[in-house]
Amino acid sequence: MPKLISRLGRWFTAGRESVTLRSGTCPAKLPPAVHPISDATSTVATLMQRAHAVIEMTSHSAALSALPQETRPRFDVLWGGLREFALPNAETLSGEAPTKPSQVNTAPQTSQQSLRKVVIIILTWNGLELTQRCLDTLKRNTTHPDYEVWVVDNASQDGTVEYLRAIPWIHLIENDRNLGFVRGNNQAIAACDSNADIVLLNNDMEIHQSDWLERLQQSAWSATDVGVVGCRLRRPDGRLQHAGSYMPLNSFWGQQVAAQEEDIGQYSQDRDVEGVVFACAYLKRELLQRLGSLDERFFAYFEDSDYCLSARAVGFRTLCCGSVTLDHHENSSTRINGVAHRPLFLKSQAIFREKWERQLLDTRYTQRLGWHSTINLPTGYSISSRELVLAMDRTGVEVAYRYLYGPGSILPSTEPEQTGHDLLNHVRERPLDPNGIHVAYGQADAFHRAKGEYRIGYTMLETDGVPNSWVEQANRMDEIWVPSTFNVRTMRDSGVVRPIHCMPLGIDPHYFHPRIKGSRHKQVFTFLSVFEWGERKAPEILLRAFTDEFLAREDVVLLLKVVNRDEDIEVREQIAQLNLARNGGRVLLSLNDVIPTYQLGSLYRSADCFVLPSRGEGWGMPVLEAMACGLPVIATNWSAMTDFLDESVAYPLDVERLVPAKAKCPYYKGFSWAEPSYEHLRAQMRHIFEHQDEAHNRGMRASEVAHTRWTWDQAAQRIVQRLAEIRS
Repeated sequence: MPKLISRLGRWFTAGRESVTLRSGTCPAKLPPAVHPISDATSTVATLMQRAHAVIEMTSHSAALSALPQETRPRFDVLWGGLREFALPNAETLSGEAPTKPSQVNTAPQTSQQSLRKVVIIILTWNGLELTQRCLDTLKRNTTHPDYEVWVVDNASQDGTVEYLRAIPWIHLIENDRNLGFVRGNNQAIAACDSNADIVLLNNDMEIHQSDWLERLQQSAWSATDVGVVGCRLRRPDGRLQHAGSYMPLNSFWGQQVAAQEEDIGQYSQDRDVEGVVFACAYLKRELLQRLGSLDERFFAYFEDSDYCLSARAVGFRTLCCGSVTLDHHENSSTRINGVAHRPLFLKSQAIFREKWERQLLDTRYTQRLGWHSTINLPTGYSISSRELVLAMDRTGVEVAYRYLYGPGSILPSTEPEQTGHDLLNHVRERPLDPNGIHVAYGQADAFHRAKGEYRIGYTMLETDGVPNSWVEQANRMDEIWVPSTFNVRTMRDSGVVRPIHCMPLGIDPHYFHPRIKGSRHKQVFTFLSVFEWGERKAPEILLRAFTDEFLAREDVVLLLKVVNRDEDIEVREQIAQLNLARNGGRVLLSLNDVIPTYQLGSLYRSADCFVLPSRGEGWGMPVLEAMACGLPVIATNWSAMTDFLDESVAYPLDVERLVPAKAKCPYYKGFSWAEPSYEHLRAQMRHIFEHQDEAHNRGMRASEVAHTRWTWDQAAQRIVQRLAEIRS
């Protein structure tokens, strides 16, 4: 299992000791500095701005002589290591500011002649400036051929009514008191064209996408059972507010998907969601005829979640339209009118719970599972564990979580409880069923810490065998899961006699796809490698192959996103000891830079090719994620990656031979791993550089395969299927 801390650059401490897992398996010391798992010290955009500045400085020989004398020797070795000399702040670097991701047409096309009339309903209660901005941008940026606008004013006193009366192209309903969000919208629904579809639109919205209404309608008409369609909502500062919503059953405090994340193009395709916020909601007429208007027991808040659940109860789905993004000045009405948010919210929450709590508790989950692992540490196991827990939840599995490690284990430190995710915080509070099925997902020598009626060990290792201590504990379990056919063989060959099932891992298609915004250099081809510095990743082979194959004057660079947590290792000194060709290809080193987890796809999309000449992988997450992003990939044709890596979707790297696995990790002792071919690596990099169209096409095929076969939801479905087989 790749150690995902190497991709994220995260540190953690828990309890009295600072620890990490090398290569997803072995404890090792950490420096005393601490960064929580959700922290980040940089963004991909900033990282790539720095990288591009170095590329520009190294594109001309004059830039070399301009560097300080004491910097030049290291610069010759590293060719512009990102931390080797000072760069200006990101804000002062040349180039345009990051642009908002372009909208991609992912909805079915509908001819304008077949478009149904749409009535857009806007509610106002003071907030004149916001209303003016909303109507101005709506009028200017709506190209739908058949729509009308109805505005319901709830007794505004700031000139809003006078402004609205002067607009000839709207229908205005004036109330002498504030009827609330629900009753105000219902007024217009009852008064407008009874054959038209409805769009509820807040007056604090801005529209800057001309085909927004057509795309919402196309999504609504994509299937007869679609009833409600929302869209991506973005805050004024460029961060996302919403890409769908769900209702946690522990708090009944609605959560919005992707809230507070920088908009990098995530969730850009239509998808089913439990709910959408009604700041922008397309309601199909067929649903209104079946269900009626909004429930007037709600004055404001929770009416959107209620309506989406009610739609589901009568057979209609709710979609989030990924190809529409609108800007939202959230909670403007309560702020402008000086209304306390909390009393309104809590009153509506109580109504919602009375109506839905029992039904949701009885129907959301179909089975239970005890999950013993880690979900809040910067390790490969932890990050994949989080994804599996969330995916299983989406498939109706109620997961009760317990930390696999702690005092008395191979990893005696505790785990921070707060994950930054409501559901993941809740799973640790659920009771375990002692008579149920329990999965221990981690190193096999910790399997014994998971108790239960039926026990499953879920693990992986990067060498051609596993230690006797693993075999002994594996044979005490009821069955074993591993993510790859490679580990099925290594487990069986090492003496595991219990049933072994292959349960692959996956990728999140909403964060790893070709439409994710990157920051590519337009003139210079970029090879990217992301890893933790260590023997298993074979960095010396990669550096020698690249600097021997390419010359500094060629329009190509190698960007290394490296983490090193070993106090005994100085990465730059080890690179210097390689005596790389002084006129060889330019290498940029990003050492221990921290980026947000969700922006990793943006890093991949900032490169032209991903390369990882690893000596062994328990799964190969960075390789599969890069493939999902549409990058051509060079990776070693050995170990777990061979399950998803072949010449139709990637550029497999030849193996010269198996060699003893020499590393600090004690689990590797006595076993072997691959020695990737230096010559073939040179040839593969040169071939891709000189055949970029071919490489691009292969990368796009890889993305299609990754999205078709290797997602977290598909991984969860395999687990659910196996659980059903066990219970049968």
